[in-house]
Amino acid sequence: MTTGLTLGKFAPLHLGHQAIIERALRENDSVVVLIYDAPEFTPIPLGVRADWIRQLYPSVEVIECWDGPMQVGNTPEIEAMHEQYILRTLAERPIANFYSSEFYGAHVSRALGAHDCRVDEARQQVPISATAIRESPYDHRQFVDPLVYRDLVTWVVLLGAPSTGKTTLCQALADRFRTVWMPEYGREYWEAHQQQRRLTPEQLVDIAVGHREREEQLAHDAREYFFVDTDASTTAVFAGYYHGQPHPALRTLANHTPQRYDLALVCDTDIPYDDTDDRSGEANRAIMQRRVLGELHRLRRPYVLLRGSLADRIEQVQRTLAMYDKWNTRLNA
Repeated sequence: MTTGLTLGKFAPLHLGHQAIIERALRENDSVVVLIYDAPEFTPIPLGVRADWIRQLYPSVEVIECWDGPMQVGNTPEIEAMHEQYILRTLAERPIANFYSSEFYGAHVSRALGAHDCRVDEARQQVPISATAIRESPYDHRQFVDPLVYRDLVTWVVLLGAPSTGKTTLCQALADRFRTVWMPEYGREYWEAHQQQRRLTPEQLVDIAVGHREREEQLAHDAREYFFVDTDASTTAVFAGYYHGQPHPALRTLANHTPQRYDLALVCDTDIPYDDTDDRSGEANRAIMQRRVLGELHRLRRPYVLLRGSLADRIEQVQRTLAMYDKWNTRLNA
């Protein structure tokens, strides 16, 4: 039985890192990855970076190194510090092969008594570095798995009752920030499948699932921000309004929205009502707005309320995003 080892910050994980892990998997019975905390390199938390590897490579054992040495270099003192930490962390576990594309492959392999396995050291197979990706994620997104790239983008969802300006604002924000946006899939689905202006509980689940699938397709083309018109929590609100309660599968999707989206923006009802065939009147808009807010409160989900003209709302969003810290999950004062 052989065990392969690789290590790094994976800030972010890219195709070069994945080539190392995949070679280790091909050549060993088991693979261990040590991943270091690196707050000086990236704001993305260690747990998030570790989960990228766990999700893409379920058979890999990922060890989170919260107390690993931060120093980088090839002095004898720094090399000894890293070697001692690795040996202590592995607790005398035998390592047959050590995989890397860096200079430290030689001294770490010697310390482990392992074969020094270099992978694409010249960066010819995957001509990218994590530094370049950190500096410009959008321009180098072809070197990043979609699972990883979605975490390099801030997901902003716009919520609110019908005729509160979500679609118009979503489109305008995408233009302002030179990115993509996700239209409300439910409107398209309703037009194709409604019977006497109604959908079944199961069809509302289809809407929420279809909406998420399209989000995943679009998100890889987002530049810094990804604006989304409506989510499963609003679909659940409509299900409650028309059927008394949402289908259990839809409730599950709604319950996941606080983790799926980074920031929720709610469009207020202070703009003129635009009556269309798929809407139920201005009085109903007020009731639906209360239900949307009620669902946000049920989920303990923070949100920013947007009011005023389109220009006013764009300005509010710009101020909010300028203050927003995705990975510290707070709005900075």
